[in-house]
Amino acid sequence: MLMNSQDTVTEPSVRGKSRFWQSVVETYFTRILLIGIGFLTTVIVSRELGPAGRGMFAVATAITAIGVQFGNLGLHASNTFYVAKDRGLLPVLIGNTLAVSFGVGGVVASVGWIVDMNWPQFLPVHGLLLILALGWIPFSLGLMLLQNLLLGIDCVRSYNGTEMASKVLGLALIGLTILSRRITPEVMYAATSGGIIVSFLWILVRLRRLLSGPLSFSLRVFREHVGLGIKAYLIAFFGFLVLRIDLVMVKYMLGSQAAGYYSISEILAENMLTLPIVIGVILFPKLSGMTDNRQKLALTKKAAWIAAGLMAPLMGLTSFLAKPLIQFVFGSSFAPAAAPFLWLMPGSFLLGVQVVIVQYLNSFGFPKIIAYSWFLVTAFNVGLNLWAIPAYGITGAAVVSTVSYSLIFVLVLSVIYFRNSSEQLAVTNEVPQYIV
Repeated sequence: MLMNSQDTVTEPSVRGKSRFWQSVVETYFTRILLIGIGFLTTVIVSRELGPAGRGMFAVATAITAIGVQFGNLGLHASNTFYVAKDRGLLPVLIGNTLAVSFGVGGVVASVGWIVDMNWPQFLPVHGLLLILALGWIPFSLGLMLLQNLLLGIDCVRSYNGTEMASKVLGLALIGLTILSRRITPEVMYAATSGGIIVSFLWILVRLRRLLSGPLSFSLRVFREHVGLGIKAYLIAFFGFLVLRIDLVMVKYMLGSQAAGYYSISEILAENMLTLPIVIGVILFPKLSGMTDNRQKLALTKKAAWIAAGLMAPLMGLTSFLAKPLIQFVFGSSFAPAAAPFLWLMPGSFLLGVQVVIVQYLNSFGFPKIIAYSWFLVTAFNVGLNLWAIPAYGITGAAVVSTVSYSLIFVLVLSVIYFRNSSEQLAVTNEVPQYIV
């Protein structure tokens, strides 16, 4: 049984539109603040480490993120999906989350360490930096899964609070690192990631206060939920590879300096997706709790048009100012990051719209066709990058990403269209036809 909390926990069926958009606005402005903090962090790290050091730092961050993707088993989605339908599952879902975070997450980190010990040529970073990147995987995984439980029970403000606390603490630790003058990629990475552990513990305590009984682990619940989770896992995993594998390929093919340039382009492009990501995060549990398909589709369309209408002018203005902005903020040595950023913009716009509209399909239990679509796009992305990166450098990688983002947008839109066309045809066929 759940106890009362400062967050209003209501049934999905009675959440009004005003509540939904209020959560979107609050989360969006929180993300804007987070972008500001993250941008400041990126500038400080880039200026202190330089292009090569920044490249090593970015690759280590990507390794941790890839490890989280490998280890989450789709629970980031299934947690939200099932707890939005039944709040009584919260105690066992917290217990299962902890087991997966430190069990599976620990295994993933150990595999990375074993690979480094025996086949170091397969990893782009080594030594202490790799140890830190692997060691943060269980905590990063746990934080993500617990945050998704907060979203499922409509505790959006607590979700935003943990995000803010993690970034602010990381920035504060970077400041202390600079004052100590121990500026290396390893120390900077440890500083920026320090807030993860604190936020993980805080959110665990916060969720525990919502319960009247003890935490528990249920293998039965895990087995029941893992089917949906695996589908969500594959979608998220292949989607993440499309967003991140090009940076790793740039590091392998062109070196740390080129990876440093490209990482700036990617960060700026991802910041442009803040609004659609926020809408998608709030939209998914809302749609999951709705039973009327027409209402689901209407809300999805409205959310997609709002996201597109707000993204277009923002991306246009940022593209116009990209080169002078990058040179002013990061320094003239990072000027090569401007060109790939401009090439990422068209695809990023379509990817942002896709992030919103795909929540409609996800609310039906993550159809397998979406996982197949992301697998296709991932194979396309990697295959084309093997040619484009050596031939056209980081600009080639950006063009391939834009084409890949456009392809997944078209595929998802097609699935929605044919799904609703089929349902409409089925409804029509069920209507009795009378001959007059």
